[in-house]
Amino acid sequence: MIFEFANPKRFMTLSGALLPWFAGAAIILLGVGLYLGLFVAPPDYQQGDTVRIMFIHVPAAWVAMMAYGLMALASLFSLVWRHPLADVAAKTAAPLGALFTTLALITGSLWGKPMWGTYWQWDGRLTSFLILLFLYLGYIALWNAIEDELRAGRAAAILALVGVVNLPIIKFSVDWWTTLHQGESIFRPDGPTISAVFIWPLFLMAFGYTALFMTLWMIRIRTEILERRARTLMLGH
Repeated sequence: MIFEFANPKRFMTLSGALLPWFAGAAIILLGVGLYLGLFVAPPDYQQGDTVRIMFIHVPAAWVAMMAYGLMALASLFSLVWRHPLADVAAKTAAPLGALFTTLALITGSLWGKPMWGTYWQWDGRLTSFLILLFLYLGYIALWNAIEDELRAGRAAAILALVGVVNLPIIKFSVDWWTTLHQGESIFRPDGPTISAVFIWPLFLMAFGYTALFMTLWMIRIRTEILERRARTLMLGH
């Protein structure tokens, strides 16, 4: 089924039908999530109103990692199966992933200052997340440095696959090393340690961020397809 929609024409048709739904879902989920997080959820007994940064920071971090995973998966399809749209999908996901990673780093620093007394600490999670940003930037730089799109796609795909090792490091860094970050507080065998009044807005924001990413990703893929068609037509003349 994945290869069925590798055809650019089929993808354009499918994405054109899905775009309004993802965009609508992003607007609704983010709107409701922000309202619940900013105006309904009470101040935390320890963090006060600072806890509200969580509703921006945590979903951004989640999407940053998800985007890299999708970029790496698309790179695998490009290298192994020569999926016609795989390199386009990977290339267009990278700037979005870098954007969400930057947002996560900035909001994390703003959250860290009142909680830890510092904007930055070279602990496992912060350092590995900064490396994630560098991986995105390196991937983008490779695409821009090599004129031949085929060679650029292959070189960037290899970098993306090598960088996948950083994802489990980000995830388990709080378990492997001493860190300022707390451990897993939601998906625990004995249940979450966060009150439902915080979990619901957090989930809504996470789904909203995901829908927003998918919306922007489809738009970027569609734009890239149209630009490649335009270049082909120009070269044909």
